[in-house]
Amino acid sequence: MDALLSALADPARWRLVSLLAERPRSVGVLAELAEARQPQTTKHLQTLERAGVVTSRRTGQRRIYALRSEPLRDLAAALAGLADAVEQAGGPHETYDRYGQSLDAERLAARGPGWADGRAFTFVRSLAARPESVWRHLTDASLLALWWTPDDLRVSELVFEARPGGRIVHEYRDAEDADGSGPVVGRAEGVVVDVRPGERLAYRNSPRLPDGSRAFTAHVAYTLRPTDTGTDLDVDFRITDSTVDSADFVAGIEIGFGQSLDKLAATLATDPS
Repeated sequence: MDALLSALADPARWRLVSLLAERPRSVGVLAELAEARQPQTTKHLQTLERAGVVTSRRTGQRRIYALRSEPLRDLAAALAGLADAVEQAGGPHETYDRYGQSLDAERLAARGPGWADGRAFTFVRSLAARPESVWRHLTDASLLALWWTPDDLRVSELVFEARPGGRIVHEYRDAEDADGSGPVVGRAEGVVVDVRPGERLAYRNSPRLPDGSRAFTAHVAYTLRPTDTGTDLDVDFRITDSTVDSADFVAGIEIGFGQSLDKLAATLATDPS
């Protein structure tokens, strides 16, 4: 496939392929139609033949070239597969587009300090685990690290002291930055406010801008309600202290925090203990 792509990438060779798609032709005719010299045309055709996209035979004093359909169909199938991956419903590209739309809107709205204050988000998840198990996943740093980032990120540093006044540190990197050689994508610092084991957890957390200053303050409260099949988790997320530079963070809350909660649900579905 690489040889085929390399052969087709040259505009002169692509012109020859287009001419051969109409009918088999001789080198001389191809050179004339392509308005090129015959030695150059011969070299291009030889490259295409080595790549398997054309075949040739000598007939009398002429060498006739013909296009082969199979490699082109293989390439078309590969390209169609790439296009299908991009258009996958609910996939990463759809999320990228949704974030882009939200980003444009939030940047337009961020005209001064406090622009997003009072903005609230509500999330609800039905979890296949008892409240005590859900509570551990909300408060134990080793379990939090399994889910407390969106799909394309991973936790690189995490402190969560599950007591009133306890410290929170949440640092994350690109999920594919396995060795930590890339830059830190984000960092947030906060404090635990309310702890009622198995029932309610509340904290304040502030994402940090590149200069270390606060982007905004997130006031987050989890309420756990036991059900016949597990636990209903209600999450209230409210913004205060928003700065103009916080637009990029605010734009990602609904998508990113939602993805994190989906990872929590998936983790508990696999191991509800």
